[in-house]
Amino acid sequence: MQLVDYEALTPVQRQQLLDIEVTTAQHAFSGDITTALYNLVGMPGEAVRGFALLVADVPQAFLLVKRGVFLAAWAHAKAATLNALQVDHRCQGQGLGRACLAALPGAVKAVWPEVECLQLSVDEDNVAGIGLYRRMGWVDDGEAYQGRFGRERRMTLRMPVQEA
Repeated sequence: MQLVDYEALTPVQRQQLLDIEVTTAQHAFSGDITTALYNLVGMPGEAVRGFALLVADVPQAFLLVKRGVFLAAWAHAKAATLNALQVDHRCQGQGLGRACLAALPGAVKAVWPEVECLQLSVDEDNVAGIGLYRRMGWVDDGEAYQGRFGRERRMTLRMPVQEA
């Protein structure tokens, strides 16, 4: 498995991204791949990046990372936020979400070395998601707030400092 910047994907792999499907329940929170790609292609690379998780060279998961002018109001100014994490429903339960989270800090530092932390917002009823984030080193760092579909928690993962 390898987390790869969208820009490094082959034309065939970019087409294969369209095969990623999430369940109807997940769609409300992560959107679908078409919407994620629309958001990626329409935004400047210095503010939004896409990453695909390749399994045997085929994309099975995708996520967006945003910073700068595209940060949510709840995010730290020097953060990059994790958005639209989508694991194909046919591959769920195989550790692909964990693989995305494990590779994400290095992938973000490679394109944006100045980012100090990663942040995400998660529905406070998403017990499995919150548990995974905590096991991967993310810290719940604030009060719950009203999101689009209920109360949400902000979680943060501190990034390693780059040596000068």
